[in-house]
Amino acid sequence: MTAIERSRTVAVVGAGTMGQGIAQVALLAGHPVLIHDIDHALAEAGAAAVRERLERSVAKGRLDPAVAEEAAGRIRAADGLADLAAAALVVEAVVENPTVKRALFASLEEVVAPDALLATNTSSLSVTELAAGLVHPGRFVGLHFFNPAPLLPLVEVVSGFATDPDAAERAYATVLGWGKTPVRCADTPGFIVNRIARPFYAEAFAVYEERGADPATIDAVLRESGGFKMGPFQLTDLIGQDVNEAVTRSVWESFFHSPKFTPSLAQRRLVQSGRLGRKSGHGWFPYGDGASTPEPHTAGPERAPDKVGLVGDLGPAAVLAELIEEAGIAVTATAHGGPYIQLPGEGQLVLADGKTAVEFSDVVYFDLALDYRGATRIALSVSGDTTERTLSEAVGLFQKLGKKVSVIGDVPGMIVARTVAMLIDLTADAVARGAASAEDIDTAMRLGVNYPLGPSAWHERLGQDWAYDLLHHLDERCPGGRYAPSLALFKLGYAADGDAAVDGDEAADGDAGGDDNGEGEAE
Repeated sequence: MTAIERSRTVAVVGAGTMGQGIAQVALLAGHPVLIHDIDHALAEAGAAAVRERLERSVAKGRLDPAVAEEAAGRIRAADGLADLAAAALVVEAVVENPTVKRALFASLEEVVAPDALLATNTSSLSVTELAAGLVHPGRFVGLHFFNPAPLLPLVEVVSGFATDPDAAERAYATVLGWGKTPVRCADTPGFIVNRIARPFYAEAFAVYEERGADPATIDAVLRESGGFKMGPFQLTDLIGQDVNEAVTRSVWESFFHSPKFTPSLAQRRLVQSGRLGRKSGHGWFPYGDGASTPEPHTAGPERAPDKVGLVGDLGPAAVLAELIEEAGIAVTATAHGGPYIQLPGEGQLVLADGKTAVEFSDVVYFDLALDYRGATRIALSVSGDTTERTLSEAVGLFQKLGKKVSVIGDVPGMIVARTVAMLIDLTADAVARGAASAEDIDTAMRLGVNYPLGPSAWHERLGQDWAYDLLHHLDERCPGGRYAPSLALFKLGYAADGDAAVDGDEAADGDAGGDDNGEGEAE
C-alpha cells in the first residue's frame, strides 16, 4: 500500500501543542493542511503558531526561507468539520476523553470520503474502543506521535481489532514518508512505549520503598551505571507525577490489575500531597529559587586490594578481569566454580542475580552496568553480615577502576539488574502475544524514551537465561507474581539451546556465586 499523495489534504482536529506539531510535520512533508478546533479562534491561533514555528526555524538556519514561505501558504484554519471533506487523512488530537473522541469520529465519518483514513493520537485509550460504532471501522488507526512531534522521530502505528491491514500499512507508509520512524503495534494497553517502560519507574520506586536507596542515588546508578539518560525520579518530576501515575494506573487497570504493573504507593502519596514535580515546585526533589538537588550516596575512599581471585565466568561482567589487571591488581583465575571475585579477606564479590547478601557468608553484590569500562558509578549491596573488611576491599577495588561507588541496602536484583530483567521479560511477553515485533519494540524504546539499548538487544547481550534466572530468584524472595518470569521468557531460553535442562536452585557450599545459576538455565 502506497503513502497518501503529497497533493492530498491532511487535517488535524485539535489545535493544542500536539495538534500544532502534527500539522507542522504534515505541512513540511508537502501536504496542504487544515487545522480544526471546536473554537475557531483556537484553530486560527494554532495555524498562526505553526507559521511562527516555521519562521523561528528559518531564523535558526534550520529551514530554507523559500520552503518556509511556500509551506506557510498551505496551512489554514477550517471553519467547520464540513471543510475537512476533501481530507485524505484526519488526525485527532483532542482531549483524552473517549466519549468526546467517539462523538468526533462519528461526525467526521459523515463528512470525509470513504477512502479517507481516520486516526487518533491517543496515548492511552483503546483504538478498538474509539472505533466502535463507526460505519467503517476498518479505516481507523492509531498514530501516536511523541511530544514535540516535529522533533521526536517515533510514531506508534496502532491497529485496532477492526482495522484493515491495508489501512494500517497506508498510515505506516505515509508517516515513513514524512521522515518519521514508525513502528507497528496491536491495540494493547499502553501500546509499546507506555507498556514496556513501566518497570523503569516501578523498580526504582520499589527499591526506594524497600529502603534500599534514596531517589538521588537510584537515579545516579541508573544513569552512570545503566546508561539511561535520566533517572526515573528526575524524569517523573519533569513529566509530572500526576501524569506518570495516571498512565501507570491506566495500564494496570487495563491489564486487570496484573501485579506486573502495580502502581507505587510512594508515588500515590506524592500525588496526594500535591508534590507533582517541576510544575508544582516540588516532587521527589525540590525546585525553584534556592532549591538544590540532593547528592547521591558516594562511598569515601578505601584502599584497593593488591590481588583478587577470579572464580568462574563473570558473564556480563567478564571485562572486569581486564580492568582489574589494567589497574595493576594481580588476578588469579580459576575456571571451575563461581562465578565471583574472591577478595583477600575471604569475602566474595558477586554480580547481582536476584538473591540477597544475607543468605550467604560475607558477600557483596555489585550491580549490572551497560558498559563496565565506561561506567562512572557502581552500586554495591551488602547485608548486616558483610564484614567491614570485605566491604572496604570491594569499594576500594571499584574505586581503583575509576568508579564512584554507591552502597545500597540488601535489595535482591539491586537497581539496574532488576530493571533491565523486567524490561526484557515484558518485551518477551509482548512479542509472544503479538503486540509488536522485538525489533519494533527495541526501536520504540530507543527513540521514544531514549534507552541506551532496546530490551531485546539487552537480552542478546546478557545471554538467553540471564533475565529468567534473576527474575526466578526474585520471585522466590518477593512472591506475588510481579517477578514471576513469563512463559515467553522461559521458552526463549529453551529455544536458544535444545539441550537445556532444569538445574534446580541450590547454591554450592553456601557460596553466592556457586555453580548453579537457577532453574531453567540452558547450558
